[in-house]
Amino acid sequence: MNHSVIRYILVNVILFEGVFMIPSIIVALIYGEKEGFTLAAVMAACIAFGFIGRCFKPKSTTFYAKEGFVTVALAWMIMSIIGAIPFYVTGSIPNYIDAVFETMSGFTTSGGTILTDVEHLSKSIQFWRLFTHWLGGMGVLVLILAILPLSGSYNLYLMKAESAGPSVGKFVPKIKDTAKILYSIYLGITIIEIIALCITGLPLYDAMTLTFSTVGTGGFGLLNDSIGSYSMTTGCVIIVFMLICSINFNLYFLLLKGKIKDVFKSEELRLFFIIVIVATLAVFFNIRKLYSGTTESLYHSLFQVASIISTTGFSTVDFNRWPDFSKNVLIIITLIGACAGSTGGGFKVSRVLILYKSIKNELYTLVHPRAVKKVHVDGKILSSSLIHSVGIYLAIYVIIFGISCILLSLDGYLNFESVFTSVAANLNNVGPGFNLVGPMDGYAKLSYFSKIVLIFDMLIGRLELIPVLILFTPRTWKKLD
Repeated sequence: MNHSVIRYILVNVILFEGVFMIPSIIVALIYGEKEGFTLAAVMAACIAFGFIGRCFKPKSTTFYAKEGFVTVALAWMIMSIIGAIPFYVTGSIPNYIDAVFETMSGFTTSGGTILTDVEHLSKSIQFWRLFTHWLGGMGVLVLILAILPLSGSYNLYLMKAESAGPSVGKFVPKIKDTAKILYSIYLGITIIEIIALCITGLPLYDAMTLTFSTVGTGGFGLLNDSIGSYSMTTGCVIIVFMLICSINFNLYFLLLKGKIKDVFKSEELRLFFIIVIVATLAVFFNIRKLYSGTTESLYHSLFQVASIISTTGFSTVDFNRWPDFSKNVLIIITLIGACAGSTGGGFKVSRVLILYKSIKNELYTLVHPRAVKKVHVDGKILSSSLIHSVGIYLAIYVIIFGISCILLSLDGYLNFESVFTSVAANLNNVGPGFNLVGPMDGYAKLSYFSKIVLIFDMLIGRLELIPVLILFTPRTWKKLD
């Protein structure tokens, strides 16, 4: 293990976290808030520590997948620990474990909250809270790769460890240039949504912060009822952008290159929209009598399906009160999640597609033992190693899910539905669950032990299991020969 290069990258992460607090400090200055002093102090400490740490260059530049996994996992932990300080010091969140929970939920774009009254937060702290969604949506390390003058294997392994999906592709030969393209697309979508929300009548501050939460598929809101108080027009804009950010960003690159046919060849994209349409109609026919008209019922159905499958976690109504059928539909799409290569979480539609085709292929082989049949996606043959990795991922996912449920069941406050949906919502980075942890309840009443378990689930879910598990493998920490 090359400790010196890991330390060097982590120092840069701390430096950049300080820089990321500058917009929140500007907000504090605009609104004349004292919280700006705390944010400025944390920013100064991070930047000073970062610049001092950068003076000590790595002894060796050897960097492999192992270092990439460890660096990314540690970076996200450090960011959450430091990012929680403004919440704790300003008294916005008096308990530090709660502050870390909120910050981890922000960076991992989970959106689950321990706050019972978000409207009491100052503008600058609220801005920092929602800005963590934007930073974590595409990946903090991906952003740093687009800016920091690193080269060689650093870029490749860091992006692989942080990016979502069963495989990571490059748009162009250099990973650094790929990172720049990703963030250019991400920034473009962000600007377009801010403008669209302003057109619906939202103030610039509200439009910016809600956009951070939407394009990052996070789900933190400015109001206690999430999106419920906003107009249906605003809600429709949010629906569109939740779905946009649930799609593989590779497809947007293809659109920019004029390869429209290749976009429509994507089987994952087709399956994603089939799931959205079927789930929306299923929920709509189940809840249509709960609301005054067809338009309102359809709006709430589509909004909630888009919110859950994108793993954003916004809500227009308390869907915890919906019939069991609709709740079960939402639980299923919670487990599925968004597309690979998007800002959304979950198991990913691509993995569901690969598993379905693998099972179908296996059954065909059992009936026709002499047949040689390969698994194809988008007209390409999938390697056996990729199919194997998806199976392993599912096995690890189920094990972690089960262990988390057992640990949370020790919390006397939670019943079975609350335990199951808490784990499902946080491991898949969705946020709200059902019953005692519904969209209008949150996680404030859970024990600190349960919150720590869910903090772990949020992190391991966002980084897709392996980077975090690598930290607990003894062989990982052996020194470089």
